Amino acid sequence: MKEAMFYEQQENSAVRCHLCPHRCKINDTKRGICGVRENQNGTLYSLVYGKAVARGIDPIEKKPLFHFYPGAMSYSVATVGCNLNCKNCQNFSISQMPKGGNKRIVGEETSPQEIVAAAKDYDCRIIAYTYTEPTIYFEYAYDTARLAHEAGISNVFVSNGYTTEEAIRAIAPYLDAVNIDLKGLSEDLYLKNCGGHLDPVLNAIKLYKSLDVWVEVTTLVIPTLNDSEDDLRAIAEFIKGVGVDIPWHISLFYPTYKLTHIAPTPVSALRAARAIGLETGLRYVYEGNIPGEGEENTYCYQCGELLIQREGFQILANNLKDSKCTSCGTKIDGVF
Repeated sequence: MKEAMFYEQQENSAVRCHLCPHRCKINDTKRGICGVRENQNGTLYSLVYGKAVARGIDPIEKKPLFHFYPGAMSYSVATVGCNLNCKNCQNFSISQMPKGGNKRIVGEETSPQEIVAAAKDYDCRIIAYTYTEPTIYFEYAYDTARLAHEAGISNVFVSNGYTTEEAIRAIAPYLDAVNIDLKGLSEDLYLKNCGGHLDPVLNAIKLYKSLDVWVEVTTLVIPTLNDSEDDLRAIAEFIKGVGVDIPWHISLFYPTYKLTHIAPTPVSALRAARAIGLETGLRYVYEGNIPGEGEENTYCYQCGELLIQREGFQILANNLKDSKCTSCGTKIDGVF
């Protein structure tokens, strides 16, 4: 356990947590919505500090981050817990584990120093805080990211964006990139499908961008929930308003967790979404979860030249030179 950041003490040994937009009031001996922050006699503790439930080595394209060191390997780490409860969560077995009265906090004792050392040993230039929501294991990620930063290793969050401004500003000096899962532009969707609100996620995307953290956005296209032309155009317009250089990943949904009654997304829906994104004015729009069939390649937004050819998480060809298009010389947005 480690004392939590971003909380204040209140009357009768209660505390108010300010890590995420839920801003839970937590009474003595109770936990927040995430299930991993517990009030013990007026002191809030992170129960997952140093308890890695998953570790792995992934290509950065799997996050997905396509404009951040393409082809690089990332050392990925997660703990149990999440501050949302999305009905389509693909990692629900670990993200939702500590909730619903279940007091179990599982994970292998792994210090921040050990994570950074492992990243070095496996020649990973990036540490990715992923699989579950990095916000809820913030202290663990924060300490690891600072050590990684000192060692010249980059840090990336794969996040739902449900994080307060205070926390974002604290991690930003050590965070190099973030992929935020934007479910849609519907408050109703966030309330009913995720147990949260829309505006904090939109604010997080804008804040990360303003703090010079490289931002990419992913939207899982779920039939009947967020796949209408109006839904997709609204998302694309929002992203464009933050920055036309933000890559938008539109991914195919497969039935899982509490949405097994919904059919997979037709490939045609992703094609239509990509067309909407490009028509809106976004420079880079990618189809995901259909390796070998979708538009996963990076093209020059000026002349259309094929620059990075991908299949799944593999780079087949990289024709960038000094981050520029080899055909017309246009600088391509990202960290290459």
